Amino acid sequence: MRTLLIVLGAMIVAVALELFLVPNNITDGGITGISIILSYITKWQLGLFLFVINIPFLIIGYKQIGKTFALSTLLGITVMSIGTFLLHPVEAFVKETVLAFVFGGMFLGLGTGLVLRSGGSLDGTEIVAILLSRRSIFSVGEIVMIINVFILCGAGFVFGWDRAMYSIIAYYIATKVIDITIDGLDQSKSVWIISDRIQDIGDAIIHRLGRTVTYLSGEGGFSGEEKKVIFCVITRLEEAKLKEIVNHFDETAFMAVGNIHDVKGGRFKKKDIH
Repeated sequence: MRTLLIVLGAMIVAVALELFLVPNNITDGGITGISIILSYITKWQLGLFLFVINIPFLIIGYKQIGKTFALSTLLGITVMSIGTFLLHPVEAFVKETVLAFVFGGMFLGLGTGLVLRSGGSLDGTEIVAILLSRRSIFSVGEIVMIINVFILCGAGFVFGWDRAMYSIIAYYIATKVIDITIDGLDQSKSVWIISDRIQDIGDAIIHRLGRTVTYLSGEGGFSGEEKKVIFCVITRLEEAKLKEIVNHFDETAFMAVGNIHDVKGGRFKKKDIH
């Protein structure tokens, strides 16, 4: 199943590149962006650059990150490169720039997200960022962003600054779709609630939202008073309903909501509600 998702994701990225972005001179960040620029300048096939430029970083990833990651990435890059070769003769789906960067960015994010979710990658930039982050004060995301700023600026000189700005929007759309693809629309959120009506709020969450809650004991830092705290885990789609419940009982209640990457064990499964 993991292999199938990597192949599917890589083909979707190939579609995004050859049928939406590249024909409209809209680029991406990372090695893909460099490959698009070099392909435009030399008139050589995009797939050739995608494969050749990524290989050195793939070797580094094999030695420094792991065999499984490297093999998954090799599969994804190979399929993506072959996909661009096969799709190159096909006419672009759209020639309207706005449609190209919107749908191109969406497909690019979907395909990349599927590959990342399956334990691989389609861009050597991420491998470099992972390794550099171990020896610098910058995070992986910050390093990728810095690299992409230079690449997108280069696209401005090659394709024109209007195309560079379209590329930035497409890249932004892609990153958001990647997040949704990896985490899902039902991304989990942790919630902490402090209120004088903690029992009423807890009962409402259980019966109206169908989620279990955990009551914790705390102490106010300034007042020294004993406080009751609710901890529960909900999905992104239930956040608005939870806030409505809390505000109904106590508009002054303290509530902190945070993202959770994964939830295992316990009783997170939603109960039936009526």
